[in-house]
Order: sequence, then C-alpha cells, then structure tokens
Amino acid sequence: MPFNIEQHLDEITKLRHRLHAMAEVSGEEQDTSEYIADFLESTKPDQLKTGVGGNGILATYASGNAGPHILIRCELDALPISDQIEVDYRSQTEGVGHKCGHDGHMAMVCGVARLLQQRTLQSGKVTLLFQPAEETGKGAERVIEDEQFQELDLDYCFALHNLPGFEKHQLVMRKDVFAAASVGLIVNFQGSTAHAAHPEEGKSPALAMAQTVQAFSSAPQFYSPLEKAAKVTVINANLGERAFGTSPGKATVMATLRTYDGDLLEKLKTKCLDIARRTAETYELSMDYEWVEPFPATTNAKDGYKLVQLAAEKLELNIYEKPSPFSWSEDFGHFTSDIPGAMFGLGIGEEHPALHAESYDFEDEVIPTGISMFMQIITEISSSNNNE
Repeated sequence: MPFNIEQHLDEITKLRHRLHAMAEVSGEEQDTSEYIADFLESTKPDQLKTGVGGNGILATYASGNAGPHILIRCELDALPISDQIEVDYRSQTEGVGHKCGHDGHMAMVCGVARLLQQRTLQSGKVTLLFQPAEETGKGAERVIEDEQFQELDLDYCFALHNLPGFEKHQLVMRKDVFAAASVGLIVNFQGSTAHAAHPEEGKSPALAMAQTVQAFSSAPQFYSPLEKAAKVTVINANLGERAFGTSPGKATVMATLRTYDGDLLEKLKTKCLDIARRTAETYELSMDYEWVEPFPATTNAKDGYKLVQLAAEKLELNIYEKPSPFSWSEDFGHFTSDIPGAMFGLGIGEEHPALHAESYDFEDEVIPTGISMFMQIITEISSSNNNE
C-alpha cells in the first residue's frame, strides 16, 4: 500500500464510522465540523481556519519551499434521508443519513492530512477544504465569498465523488464537463378562493398549474437542440388545501432545470419563466418565482485532467473514460470555474446501492484508494515543481 497508508487505516475507518453516526444536514454541520477540526489539530497543520462559509474548515500544510498551492476539497453535509443500514455506526440523527458518501470523502481527506503531517511535501502548499452545504448548492459559493478563503492564492483544485455502479477502485474520468449544471425553479400562482359550489366567483389556478406542469416537462423538446442534452423535471406541484368546500386560490409548481451547457441553461430558464408568465396572464392570475439551489457545470481543466490520469496510471488503477457527463450536479463547479483542476469518480461496487438510497453506505474498502489518488496528485505537482 503506497504512502504508508496502512498504519493509519484503522484510525481513518473508525473516524468515518463516527462521522456517519453524527450525520447533519446542510448548514447544520456544527458537530461534524468540530469533530473534524479536533482531528486536524492533531495533524499539526501550518494554518487551521474554521467557520469558513458557515461550518467550513481550511487546513494548510506548507513545504517551506516555493511552489504551487493545491486545494483538496470534500463535503461535510449529509442528507434528510433516513439511514436504513443495520450497523453499529448507524446515524443517530433521526431522518438524516450520509446517503451520498460525504463521510467517506471526509475520511479520505483526513487520511491525506495524516500523511501530510509527516511533511512529505517537497514544494508549495496543500490546503484541505471541508466544505459545508454541498447538497443545497450553497456551500461552495459561501466558502468562495469568505475572506478566509480569498486569502489563499490557489493554483489547482481537486475533488472526487464515490460512484456506485462502477467496479471497486476504478477511476472514472472525463475531459471538459464532468457533471451537469442545474437550478431549481419555484413558481407561485395566486388567484382568489371561492366556494366549491361557485368556482366562477373566484380565480382558481388549477388549469394554470396543470398546463405549467405539461409545458415545463416538454420544454427541452422545443427549446434545446438535438445535439445538446437538457431536462426539466417537475419535482412538486401543489394546489390549494384539503378543503372540499373551497375552490382553491393558490398553486405552486417546482421544477429542476438541468443541462451540460451554461448558455443553454440560461436559455431554458428564460423559456420556463415565459411559460409561467404567459400562463398566469391567460388565467388572470398573479405570479411570482424564485431560483434556488444553483449548481454550475463541473468542468475539468486540461492540466487537471492530465494530473489525475497520470496519478491513476502510476497507481496502476483501472481507468474508465466516461463518454458523456454525469447528469447529476455538484457545486465543485464553482471552484473549477476559477481554479484549474478536476473532479474524478471512484467506483465503490457495481451492485452497490445507489447514491441517496436509504440502504446506501460508503464502502470502507476504497478509502486507501482515494487517499492514494490525492497523495499521488500532490506528489506529481510538488515534485515536478521541485525539479524545475
């Protein structure tokens, strides 16, 4: 096992289990953050910053020599999904579970911290970011806007995501766009209530809601070109209240817009708003809207991709080049839009339960692989600069 990971593996695995048990949703990761900060203090970083963009943490390890500054990022938050696995480290937070594997991501980056404690870095600096609120798409922006983060002069950024459905330890890579851009849209129609026996005396948004659901769902067919993928997924529609004597006066439609192309997403946003406005006008309703949970496309830089590829080859890992981007979104795209770098996938088993499933649990067996990948990337960058 490279980088002397084996001597730390028991500690890191127990850490992962403890993190799983204390699962906390986006924006509420206080206990998780404190636990990670305590661990990081034991690794003696040159600088440790807490409260970054909320509950985020930055731990910096310096070589003492000039060179590139590398960011390695993982996520603190869990999901509002019940943990249905029968293990002794099952989530102790009712209705909340690490169903996306962020506990595993944190454990691997903590393993990197333990190895950086040995001061093996030849040049430059490495900063480890434990980011809050990834699942809501708010965390990365808040971190980037934080003065503590802005003080860093970063040259590279890297992150990974575990992937059920792929062989254990397999590296999943892609040039350019790795994961889709997406945004949520909430549309509220307001009419006026009336007695159910006299709906003509009010203004019901029932037909407006129904037509908006249909129009949103068909929007990609009419407003995106054949060569560019796009989706509008209606995730919720609500009309009035449970009151059988009332003709409703309000309705809400919620949808997620998703593309691989930022320009196309903006076009789709405009079209969906036009649909909602025209529908409201047709039925003489007022309408307001809100954009929520924006995720830019996560795009891998050419140099970042090559460094990941080189690291995987040197570790003799099986590499799978994905022909198309992942359709899910990741707010790591906020970092890659400004800092050269890459995100890559790490397979955790072809038959493994899916991400966000109640039966999902991170696969401990791949922890050393993730640590090795990050350390190899760091080694490639720092040793290359040192030899110049």
